[in-house]
Amino acid sequence: MKTLLLTGFEPFLDFAVNPTEEIVETLNGETINDYFINGKILAVDYNKSGEEMVSFTEKVQPDAVLSLGLAAGRHKVTPERIAINCNASKENDNEGNTPDGDPIIAGGPDGVFSTLPIKEFVEGLNKNGYPAEISNTAGTYLCNHVMYQAIYYFRKLDEDVPAGFIHLPASHELAIQHENLPSWSQTDLTEAVREMIKVL
Repeated sequence: MKTLLLTGFEPFLDFAVNPTEEIVETLNGETINDYFINGKILAVDYNKSGEEMVSFTEKVQPDAVLSLGLAAGRHKVTPERIAINCNASKENDNEGNTPDGDPIIAGGPDGVFSTLPIKEFVEGLNKNGYPAEISNTAGTYLCNHVMYQAIYYFRKLDEDVPAGFIHLPASHELAIQHENLPSWSQTDLTEAVREMIKVL
């Protein structure tokens, strides 16, 4: 049986919950499309999350890596096309770090492309009633950081392991706490992730 490393993040900024954390906890231990799901939660910390991603990857030895992050304000599921070699944020991470354009990997490529079947993800999601589109910017916060780390890890080793990142809308629970925030039910968010795993 194949193994999928599925990652999400802990709550951050003024978001009291992170729907990706709940998705990972829900799917952890399930088998979907011949993949055993090994779920891990990453810290919202520039100094830890990349190291955690690499450590989890080395321990799990996955056949694919699917990372999830919250994109509050987006109303569709958005598989990311590219991660750039840049840490930059005016918003604190959970430890107060605000990097200003530092490279994620010194000497690494300027950008690395997702090796997940993102076009097929979007087609499958839309077909099943879950609005989705490809995103061409993962930002420069922690989501971009861990996406870059995961893809670069396999690229450096010249290993053909699909890896990439998916941004998800807020859950209804967050929309209750934050005015005018587009949201999905937690159930639909989880089912959308299941649908993408079925495509792998």
